[in-house]
Amino acid sequence: MTATRVSRAVTRRPERTLGARVGFDQAVRTAAGSVLWLSLLLVTYWWVADNGLQDMAHLTDSMTSAGRISGLVASVLLLAQVVLMARVPVLERAFGQDRLARIHRTVGFTSFNLMLLHIVTITLGYGAMQVTAVPATLWDLTVDYPGMLLAAAGTACLVMVVVTSVKAARRRLRYESWHLMHLYAYLGVGLALPHQLWTGQQFTDSPAKTVFWWSAWALAAAAVLVWRLGVPLMVNLRHRLRVAAVVDEGAGVRTVVVTGRRLDALSAEAGQFFTWRFLTGAGWTRGNPYSLSAAPDGQSLRFTVRDVGDGSRRTRGLRPGTRVIVEGPYGRLTSRPRTRPRLAFIGAGVGITPLRALAEGLSYAPGDAIYVERFTDTPLFAAEIDDLSTRRGLQVLRVPGRRRSPDSWLGPIVGTASDLTALRRWIPDVADRDVYVCGPEPWTDLVCATLTAAGLPDERLHLETFAW
Repeated sequence: MTATRVSRAVTRRPERTLGARVGFDQAVRTAAGSVLWLSLLLVTYWWVADNGLQDMAHLTDSMTSAGRISGLVASVLLLAQVVLMARVPVLERAFGQDRLARIHRTVGFTSFNLMLLHIVTITLGYGAMQVTAVPATLWDLTVDYPGMLLAAAGTACLVMVVVTSVKAARRRLRYESWHLMHLYAYLGVGLALPHQLWTGQQFTDSPAKTVFWWSAWALAAAAVLVWRLGVPLMVNLRHRLRVAAVVDEGAGVRTVVVTGRRLDALSAEAGQFFTWRFLTGAGWTRGNPYSLSAAPDGQSLRFTVRDVGDGSRRTRGLRPGTRVIVEGPYGRLTSRPRTRPRLAFIGAGVGITPLRALAEGLSYAPGDAIYVERFTDTPLFAAEIDDLSTRRGLQVLRVPGRRRSPDSWLGPIVGTASDLTALRRWIPDVADRDVYVCGPEPWTDLVCATLTAAGLPDERLHLETFAW
């Protein structure tokens, strides 16, 4: 374990600029949540105004009424899912990937459960609560009503997406396969459109409802077309990225350097990631998210990967000149949420890559930034980190060895001291810093628990995990 200081001056970021974007991001989060809740309240009001509550007094009518409200709420949440998946920059920057992933998961499972409830209750209601009539009623609804066959196909797509999103199933799937299946959510939601707008009275029986639903669908579709298709197409046509070099870092780790035209206009920041596709051989259509491992300099982009999946292993065969297609940049693990002049970076394994970029790209005075790296055999970017220590006064703490126990994020070098004791010994003022954390999810959970116990406020803990 080492700690290094040097005296070379580095310009400190002026205090008044720190946190300048935090208030805007908070306003975006508040506005986004308000729009969602107001939309849910609006469709619930329409349901109540259409005698939804009165219909609950009779058993058969109650099933149909419950089917209407569950369908309305599920529709709003499904549209919210589409927007969450659309990579809208203002939402990406305001929420960050980890928070968006949690919201996406909660909204997704809630909307799916409500969709199933909608199918069950509507079928029971139309079947006059006769269980034996359910198969025939469901068949008639599917075949005889406009758009219902498309809705059935959309439901099948959403079932596939939800089943493969359960943690037990995800562990059995390659990332590339899971990502491809997850895109069927767009198809599933899209196939439901004709059913809702052709047969749903709650969607079309007043101009206000028609305007609301068509506007909501149009905005969701526009978000996908612009941010998932249009902008990536323009970015790749403009910058024409190609592999410039592939460097073997040892132990199954390699660094890929990509160059292109006018990369200074790409607006990438240290700590962000791109989804990368390499136009060579089989599997080029499958994108993989990799963080930048160096601060963007306007001339090149660099990322570093370990052989843990098909996508990372394919980088072995990359040759200079290979064409690259990207989506991004994404992520909030940047200077954006920073509010304090002093910093701490805590990472493990290949998760250190965005932290290495941040240590290079962020502004801090000598001694104001601490870089903690836990590694098993050899620290990643050791020479580069030592150079930052010499040139910029980055304090470096290296924690070698495997984790000493499943309940600790530290190696045996700390002896019998608790994780909290070791953290406070190394960074006594950790609660007054912005702390950036990156690494495997179980490991980062332990780090975050220790930081919370040390008094670090949630708003100054900036996290990125390797989870999907």
